Amino acid sequence: MRILHTSDWHVGKVLKGQQRHAEHIAVLAEVVAVARERRPDLVIVAGDLYDTAAPTPDATRVVTRALTALRATGAQVVAIGGNHDNGAALDALRPWADAAGITLRGTVRDDPAAHVVTGVTDGGEAWRVVALPFLSRRYAVRATEMYALTAAEAQQTYADHVGQLVAALADDSPDTVHLVTAHLTVVGATMGGGEREAHCVLGYAVPASVFPASTHYVALGHLHRAQRVNGPCPVRYSGSPLAVDFGEEENTPSVSVVDVTATTPARVTEVPITAAVPLRTVRGTLAELAAVEAGGAWLRVVVREAPRAGLREQVQELLPRALEIRVDPELLPAPDAAARPSRVGRSPAELFADYLTARGHADDDGVRELFDQLHDEVSR
Repeated sequence: MRILHTSDWHVGKVLKGQQRHAEHIAVLAEVVAVARERRPDLVIVAGDLYDTAAPTPDATRVVTRALTALRATGAQVVAIGGNHDNGAALDALRPWADAAGITLRGTVRDDPAAHVVTGVTDGGEAWRVVALPFLSRRYAVRATEMYALTAAEAQQTYADHVGQLVAALADDSPDTVHLVTAHLTVVGATMGGGEREAHCVLGYAVPASVFPASTHYVALGHLHRAQRVNGPCPVRYSGSPLAVDFGEEENTPSVSVVDVTATTPARVTEVPITAAVPLRTVRGTLAELAAVEAGGAWLRVVVREAPRAGLREQVQELLPRALEIRVDPELLPAPDAAARPSRVGRSPAELFADYLTARGHADDDGVRELFDQLHDEVSR
């Protein structure tokens, strides 16, 4: 059978104030085009469909239309909730999803069977997916208790609970392609650069050994860089189909196409997704930045000039596509460890002059004039 594995769409993402609605439409249209061309039997979307737990109506339309279009290619579609998603809200969409022939799982339910999805390809190959949405550490304990496993003790780790859940839902019957999809961090994997760190730190990491060796393929979401993780079975992150933040500019957005049978190992092909606007970081003085060709990319600019009033505006005029502008940390003045002078009996203008001196702006007369003007206005 053939699987198209994608994750971390983050529809609704706003990058430094820039809406990316049109980019998401283009990116997901390209993912659908890959599905039409490669003809997968199954599409797995491994979480973080949205960037926020309260998506806008526009974001909801983009996601539901993309899932519907993927189903219209003839593939079965299984999608799970991630840490950015509102799991309960995704579950509320299940009546629509069921009617559309889409399997949607937002939260862990008290019925283990609800997280096991089975099917048969047009060629007669049986498959089985364990679909595990994102689990908070607190809910992982509750989930193991719901499944009547060994008593969940407070000192047990997050990895213990996830491992128990996967083991309880796993199966090794022959002549079936066994799959797992989950939204979590696996020890040894590399972060993509734009993830929510609170849900990626070691307390949320699990070893690849939680996945049974009989599993033919583990389709993961959560980390935004496409990568294989060493484990007892094929374990892989598809990565995000677009760079979510500037920390991901070196990633290659893609989806994974997986060919596997019950008796042959998984073969993975990365298919690049190129529709999103590239992200670039550029550095230099104003003179050097004036020669930069943005080429349609969104820019993060590191300015190698001493900070001063109007610098941001000058950069923005040179590079209108700059979404983030910062001064090179090497050019920022070092913190002054000397004792602060007394403020008693000193005028606001004198105190502000001390501040400018401490920040390396003693000669910036423009800022002094702006402060004096502002102080005069608020003192009237």
